Amino acid sequence: MDQLVELSYALDTFYFLVSGALVMWMAAGFAMLEAGLVRAKNTAEILTKNITLFAIACVMYMLVGYNIMYPGEAVNSWWPGISFLLGADNTVEEVLASGGETYYSGMSDFFFQVVFVATAMSIVSGAVAERMKLFAFLLFAIVMTGLIYPLQGFWKWGGGFLDAAGFQDFAGSGVVHLTGATAALAGVLLLGPRLGKYRSDGSVAAIPGANLPLATLGTFVLWLGWFGFNGGSELMISNVEEANAVARVFVNTNMAAAGGTVAALLVAKLMFGKADLTMTLNGALAGLVAITAEPLGPMPGWATLIGAVGGTLVVFSIVTLDKLKIDDPVGAISVHGVVGIWGLMAVPFNNDVGWGPQILGTVTIFAWVFIASLITWFVIKAVMGIRVTEEEEYEGVDLSECGLEAYPEFAPSK
Repeated sequence: MDQLVELSYALDTFYFLVSGALVMWMAAGFAMLEAGLVRAKNTAEILTKNITLFAIACVMYMLVGYNIMYPGEAVNSWWPGISFLLGADNTVEEVLASGGETYYSGMSDFFFQVVFVATAMSIVSGAVAERMKLFAFLLFAIVMTGLIYPLQGFWKWGGGFLDAAGFQDFAGSGVVHLTGATAALAGVLLLGPRLGKYRSDGSVAAIPGANLPLATLGTFVLWLGWFGFNGGSELMISNVEEANAVARVFVNTNMAAAGGTVAALLVAKLMFGKADLTMTLNGALAGLVAITAEPLGPMPGWATLIGAVGGTLVVFSIVTLDKLKIDDPVGAISVHGVVGIWGLMAVPFNNDVGWGPQILGTVTIFAWVFIASLITWFVIKAVMGIRVTEEEEYEGVDLSECGLEAYPEFAPSK
């Protein structure tokens, strides 16, 4: 029996680690997507942001974030307290004595959770692209990954008051995606739109991305990584019931993405008369975000429909935000925020939960993250500024922030 317990522990730990590695690969997806949707003169800077924010997320979550989100003993259901650094992992004796309650390594849990933190921060990156100071963004990343994200994560996944209220969010339509989008919205409102985005007569000037093949590659990478994002959130695979559950999560995740892709393509064709690639890409991501709140409960047909609604919503949301002069170069606020809310609201259709807890969770996460982020952005703006100069924006932040270009048109000859 002990050998069977140890084998199950090893299998579930391995599955957790592989799932975490898939989610880590989503960092590459965000980097490629954002690099493809910004102008060439801003590519090196946004790539620098993406790799550095991932590193900052890892460090801050190790130092303090993980213990805030998963405290050994919380002060109360609102405030977990603060402690630093990771403790020792489970011993064989502890695993055997747990009676099956401890079924994966504590370190594998940290690894899986830390890549979720980085995902939330990656969402912010694209929304503030092309006009924010690099180090202002990185300073915000410290606060976001060390405090803002972990505290609301504790309220749901750490056993806080939202979890006690019955709020359901399987893999993070709210905890991860709405959180990232809300932090982005606060930054964008304070930052303002890119130069030339909105004309004097109020019309919108399209600013196309520099590399749509790269953006498409990034979308496929994110689609792949999402199997780890949602599949790993089942937490176990070592018995028949759990293995079947994981398989269903994979299928539903894939079908929701497909539904979102097709819906966004058709809606864009009806609205613009063309098959808009960027809307189609965001439709795929919207489908994935929508199903993330509950990828296990629906049958595949329902999952496809949930994704299709997400794909439809994202097109209208992107257009509406532009009309409101909220400039989001990659559509992150719409994909992860608006559709994240839809995903949370769709949970009661296929789960034994009412809309009351879902509304409570949605409003709580939005309010906390928006207020905390707005204060943080405001302090950073007062201390060092958050926006580059008009001249630097015109020349591109690659040169002003990084001192190099991703796509140099001319190379000096000797």
